[in-house]
Amino acid sequence: MPAKPPSGSRAAPNANKTTPADASRIQSTQAKAGADTTKGSFPARAQAAATRNTGAGKTGKAAK
Repeated sequence: MPAKPPSGSRAAPNANKTTPADASRIQSTQAKAGADTTKGSFPARAQAAATRNTGAGKTGKAAK
């Protein structure tokens, strides 16, 4: 029987993840439609997810 993902995880183990290109497309279409693109909006959350998924900003060293 396969192991369950951690309880805090919402995505399936093999789910498609948001890429920077996906986030850009979401941001662009929402802005063109006049929708909210500020902090906390769906486009902002998509961009944050894309950043997490690419591992951007990780250096492997603890920040001081």
